[in-house]
Amino acid sequence: QVQLVESGGGLVLPGGSLRLSCTASGVIFKMYAMTWYRQAPGKQRELVATITSDGSTNYADFVKGRFTISRDNAKNTVYLQMNSLKPEDTAVYYCNAQLSGVYYRNYWGLGTQVTVSS
Repeated sequence: QVQLVESGGGLVLPGGSLRLSCTASGVIFKMYAMTWYRQAPGKQRELVATITSDGSTNYADFVKGRFTISRDNAKNTVYLQMNSLKPEDTAVYYCNAQLSGVYYRNYWGLGTQVTVSS
């Protein structure tokens, strides 16, 4: 059974930092592209950052220079370091694992709440 479990969310002051983690089980983690998405109340889910199986990264413009995605294949975990947080970063953050090609697979975690507020 495949599971993606996010952790690290919480309440933080504007300008503060959080590190989200997503640990996968039931998959060959190193083969998957891992992506963080977020969804704010009343808005569509949007891509935040992606890291491919070979370590290439891509970021949404609204987080460039503030967020960093990384992965530790030995721990089956992907991280999202979030710095200089803004109130507009408030959302539920979701972890996604995707295997492309003929063996396509796509999995989601349940999300972790991030609230940026004074």
